[in-house]
Amino acid sequence: MAGDFLVYQLESAFALLRLLAVDESPDGRIWHLAGYGDFFPDIESAEAALASPDGFSKVLAHAALTERAFQSTQCATLINHPLSEEDLAPLDAWRASAEHPVSNISIRLLLGFR
Repeated sequence: MAGDFLVYQLESAFALLRLLAVDESPDGRIWHLAGYGDFFPDIESAEAALASPDGFSKVLAHAALTERAFQSTQCATLINHPLSEEDLAPLDAWRASAEHPVSNISIRLLLGFR
């Protein structure tokens, strides 16, 4: 659901994504995500940090992913917070542009994580 904070595991830490939207296209679903550079030692720490979610370091304001790319990173929903106009601005710009690039690369790679 739009506004969900998602947690996923890296090798020795957990990190967060934000679901901005999911679009249906003739080629399948397009997942719109934002990525953060904050790391947590466990899921409980990530959940606790979400009590005030405005202080996270957003390193990727918007990425449009294919269903395959999205599913390549296992993640779980932690909490939902309403999206702000600032959160949605990069998605709106993508939708308004003449080109609509959609990545088939995992969000971890787009964020520079292995």
